[in-house]
Parts: sequence; C-alpha cells; structure tokens
Amino acid sequence: MLKQILTFLKLPSDIRKWLTVAGTGAFAAAALAAPAPIPLTALQALGEKIFHDTALSEPRGTACANCHQAKTGFANLNGSRIGVPLGSLPNAFGMRSVMQNSYSSFTPPFGFRVTEGDVDPMGGFFWDGRADTLAQQAQMPFLAANEMNNKDGAAVVSKIAAGPYAKQMTDLFGKDIFKNSNAAFMRVGQAIAAFEASNAFQSFSSRYDAYMRGEVKFTQAESNGMKLFMDSGKGNCASCHLMNPTSSKPTDNLFTDFAYYATGIPRNKAIPANANPSYFDLGLCGPQRTKPALTANVPTSVNIEKFCGTFKMPSLRNVAQRQVFMHNGVFDNLRDVVRFYATRNTDPKRWYGPTGQPNDLPVAYLPNIINDRAPFNRAANAGPALTDREIDDIVAFLKTLSDATTASGINMPPPLANISINPFSPPAKPLGMR
Repeated sequence: MLKQILTFLKLPSDIRKWLTVAGTGAFAAAALAAPAPIPLTALQALGEKIFHDTALSEPRGTACANCHQAKTGFANLNGSRIGVPLGSLPNAFGMRSVMQNSYSSFTPPFGFRVTEGDVDPMGGFFWDGRADTLAQQAQMPFLAANEMNNKDGAAVVSKIAAGPYAKQMTDLFGKDIFKNSNAAFMRVGQAIAAFEASNAFQSFSSRYDAYMRGEVKFTQAESNGMKLFMDSGKGNCASCHLMNPTSSKPTDNLFTDFAYYATGIPRNKAIPANANPSYFDLGLCGPQRTKPALTANVPTSVNIEKFCGTFKMPSLRNVAQRQVFMHNGVFDNLRDVVRFYATRNTDPKRWYGPTGQPNDLPVAYLPNIINDRAPFNRAANAGPALTDREIDDIVAFLKTLSDATTASGINMPPPLANISINPFSPPAKPLGMR
C-alpha cells in the first residue's frame, strides 16, 4: 500500500525508493511538518553568516557547515569515507568523528559528578570536553590544522573584515571591533554559539516529540523499541541516554547524561593515526587535551587514570541521519551500533578479531571499560542481550528522534552503506533491509 501511495503522490523516484525501504515509520517521520522558524536575533544572524562562510578556511572552501549539516544529523564527514572528517587541505583527516552540534547548547561546563560515591566526568564540548563553553568550541576548528587550518584568530578576523558581512560585526560590536583581533575572534565564537542555540539546531520537532504531545501514535515496532530502550535488563540505553516520557518538558528528553564512558569500541584501522599500533586515543586523557585535574568533590581514592579512554556521551537526537557512529566513526550504520552493544560480551571476536579482546585501548586501561550494567554485564555464555527483532525495534524507535527539519534528508546524499569500516563485521546491507 505504501508503494502505491508514493507513486500516486508523484514523488521523485529516489525519494520513493528510500521511503519504501525505510517503511511507514520513516514515512511518518518525514511527513511531520517542520516548525515555523523563529526569527534570528542580530547576533544569531551574524553567527549564521560566519557558520556558512567557506572563505574562512585555509585554503578557502570549507565552512563550519561542511561538517554540520542537518541532512546528516548535524555531523558530516565533508566527503571523507573513513569515519573521520576531511579538512580544508587534501588528505588532512581528523583524529575523531564529527560530534553533532544539534542540542549542544544544553551542555554544561566540564566537571565531575559524584553520586553516592560514584564519580563521572561530565559536560564540556568535543568528545573530550576540552572546551567549557559553546563559544570556545566554535573557535577551535578555525585553528585546527586538520580542519579549517588558519594560522591564528587574527587570520580569521581579517577575512571577515574584508568580507560581505563586516558591517554586521561593526553594527553589533562597534566600528573599532576589527582593531583588536583577539576581541573580534572572541565575538566570532559568541556569534556562532548564539546561532547554534537557535531553533535551527534544537527544534524539538521529532516524531518522538509529537508522540509526547499526543499528536501521533507509535507503530508497534517503535513502541516496543522504546520499551526495550528503557528496560534496565535489556537494552538499558536510557541509563546513559536519559529520557523522561512522562514529562511534557522537551529538555527532559535530551537523550544524553553528558557523562563520559569507555564502552570498548573497536579500533578504526582506517584512521591515519591508527596506522601506528602504539598510538591510542585516550579521550579524556589526551592526546588533544591534558588530563583534567580532579575537583575537590571527588574522593581521594579516585585517580584520573580511571577515566582514560572515556569519551562524552552524545545526544541521540537526529542519530538516524548520521553517516558514522562513535568517537572514531568505526560503525557506518545504526543497526551495527545496537548489535555491538547487545553482543560485545557474547561474541567479541566479531568486533575485535581473533583475540576477542578490546583493541583500541592499552591493556592498562581495559579495566576502564564499562561492565557494571546491562547489556555490558552480560555473561559470555549467556547469548545476545537482544534478538534481531529487538534490535530492529530499537532502531525503529531511534528513527523517531529525527527532527522534522532533518527527516526528509535521512540517508540523502547516499549513505556509506556500501563500505564496511569494521574489518570484522559483514558488509553492510542497505538501510531497512537487514
């Protein structure tokens, strides 16, 4: 019936094909009306110009928007096909995957949360929390050699001063703003942060939000997927990706607790830095930041080494559109992510190769990998924590988290479905055909 409806609507063939494969749940998500845009403030409008300006990289051609597009869940690889983004220079690849920037304005500053003796790093920006504010985070890609590659903030400011929206800067910050490049570059970060706090990035317009408002009903698969997502003995996803389906407040459903975890993600051998077998990305412990100092609320018995190899938990909003997943981009489809969580303990050779041992952390830090809650506490001989049907249902639920402003862009342009980055997983099949 769905196929006949799509033909009757005379949609383009590629969209008909995608909607037919994705099924009625995705069709309903795509059919949600996008919210009316809220007019931008002057500061947000300036941030929008900066965010989309391809003249601000060295060489020119790369904007913030290259790596943060709605159609790919606000986390785009900029043409790369190895799980980490391509910068403005040829063959300048990042060390980590792009972290989505939708709903990022709700992120608290970095710190340590202590609850009944349990200590968790939380907050901050980037996978390792090295920026405390969204404005600080917005500045850093301009200066990163493997991203936008500017020499310094003054180089960015000089390009803006010579560009078409220089007057917006002087109107907002005074005619002398460009005389102090440090102050002007700080304003650049503030403007981008203001734009990223607009409803273009946090519209709360997903099918899940409509369900919470009583405007739509979930399919059986979506409903079962949500139950499994919250079931502390099954998927248990909600123990980290926090949600509150009884609350009418959208911000109670950000699907992250902003904390850091080591989940034993397989090594992505396609990342250039990983060609060196002795190189390890330790997240909170470097190499892109120094180890943070423990705060006074942390018990003296806790050592910072306990958190080496941990990475910040991203929000799952708009997750279904993303090209790759995890801090190293090792997975290129959402179903494999859920399958990894369900079978990490019971089928480790599938993910790590013949040794069956996590391969992207030094041996000394393997004890940091989370194993104290379902499904990560699963006994090796207990069988998968989720059946194939249950995995499909959780994926169906995750697709309901796509905002209406982005749902029509799911898997368009074509996803990386024909590439299997993980050498120990079978070739990926087209979305919806697993």
